[in-house]
Amino acid sequence: MQGELSAFCNAGHEDFSKAGCDGRGGGRYGLTPPAELFDRVFSAPAVYRRSPYYPAGDSLHEECGVFGIFGDDDAAVLTALGLHALQHRGQEGAGIVSFDGRQFHLEKRQGLVGDNFSQREVVGRLKGSSAVGHVRYSTAGGSILRNVQPLFAELGSGGFAVGHNGNLTNGLYLRQKLIGDGALYHSTSDTEAVLHLVAQSRKPQIIDRFIEALRQLEGAFSFVALTNGKLIGARDAFGIRPLVLGERNGCFILASETCALDMIEARYVRDVENGEVVVISDEGLRSFRFAERRPLRPCIFEYIYFSRPDSVVNGISVYDARLKFGQQLAAEAPADVDMVVPIPDSGVAAALGYARALNLPYELGIIRNHYIGRTFIEPTQAIRQLGVRLKHAANRAAIAGKRLVLIDDSLVRGTTSVKIVHMLREAGAREIHFRIACPPITHPDYYGIDTPKRENLLASSHTVEEMRAIVGADSLAFLSVDGLYRAMGFAGGRDPIEPQFTDHCFTGDYPTRLLDIELEGALNHETVLKEAV
Repeated sequence: MQGELSAFCNAGHEDFSKAGCDGRGGGRYGLTPPAELFDRVFSAPAVYRRSPYYPAGDSLHEECGVFGIFGDDDAAVLTALGLHALQHRGQEGAGIVSFDGRQFHLEKRQGLVGDNFSQREVVGRLKGSSAVGHVRYSTAGGSILRNVQPLFAELGSGGFAVGHNGNLTNGLYLRQKLIGDGALYHSTSDTEAVLHLVAQSRKPQIIDRFIEALRQLEGAFSFVALTNGKLIGARDAFGIRPLVLGERNGCFILASETCALDMIEARYVRDVENGEVVVISDEGLRSFRFAERRPLRPCIFEYIYFSRPDSVVNGISVYDARLKFGQQLAAEAPADVDMVVPIPDSGVAAALGYARALNLPYELGIIRNHYIGRTFIEPTQAIRQLGVRLKHAANRAAIAGKRLVLIDDSLVRGTTSVKIVHMLREAGAREIHFRIACPPITHPDYYGIDTPKRENLLASSHTVEEMRAIVGADSLAFLSVDGLYRAMGFAGGRDPIEPQFTDHCFTGDYPTRLLDIELEGALNHETVLKEAV
């Protein structure tokens, strides 16, 4: 399987020409014109534009998603649509930078893409045939407008805009060092280090300066960057965060996930390799390496939770992977019950796989309210006590008097799980057997997932039986680490010498040095500027 994964990601790794791109964007090969796509997506009421994959409550959060396109006259429209498809990766802010051949144009907003970039006059200000965009959930930095990306700087060679998915594990170290050398930071984001490193480089060409900067970074990253005449993409040495290359009417596209390509009717070309830099210009596409070749080690949580079910990540269907997690979980922890109930939306695919494997009825025992989001009125204490009912409701008619197995993708703090189990019991469930479609999360993440500190992770300090008692279920079981790997196609399970995935949340095996953590007491990560959010 490892060979298949590497072969898939390396396929088509050659230079491409720009032949066939006329800059018109739509219609040439029967594609829907970008303006029509834009109206189709953004003309719906705001409540329908909210992502159904919006993470809330006792959940993990991805940091962000990136998108870039080169050579299409509707670059800003297509970028807004691409970011809308990536909305599940970040809901706190969104931004787009475009280039019209003479000037860069920047629009950054807090909130959802559909709430900020659905108006024609907004995208109309983003002139040009090339653009990069970003959606953000803050981990490093904070939820303030100056941290919304893409970040932009004027260099000696011209403008430079960059968007980042991931987290630098030496970001604070670089920040302190660069400020000590005279750099003027304008955000609290770790991404800003890239701007300063590129600016300080003495290399003559912008791509050489960018590569020199990349070699000083540690951690996880997928970058999209826009210069006067180039769209650039880069993926970290382990390929922890995803980045794909697509094409639409001969114009190249970079995106965090394939679902963004599907949104604009673009063709998937290949994944950007780990340790690779791709440069797209009027001359075509060129590939460079900033790190030596090594086996791909992507983040396993892209398959468990973060990526959209209809995306294909590193050649593997996310939906199929989640089905197999459920099937493997059924083999490891079957339950004598009347039905299988998912916690929507994250537990749906795994629950379906579990039900199919045991030939059990699959029922919607929990109904999710998709119309609650960050704009919901600040609740009173009385409403706050209703807790999970604002988002989930028990389907009493389906579960009363029944024995059920409840499936979720992960268990973090356990607070939401406690409320859901209690809600189901109140609705008349006779037995509740809880099954989690991933191993216990025992270690925090430092690569772009907003996890609690280790002491706040339920599994880090409790046994499975203790967690069962806290949650209030009749039984509790997790998918094993080796079972997770078998579900991903590795029959022998996890390779302890060279793990096939980045899985530190379960194993404590971090693939990179954690310099900021090692130097935590010596690094200053406070900002002296207080802003309204």
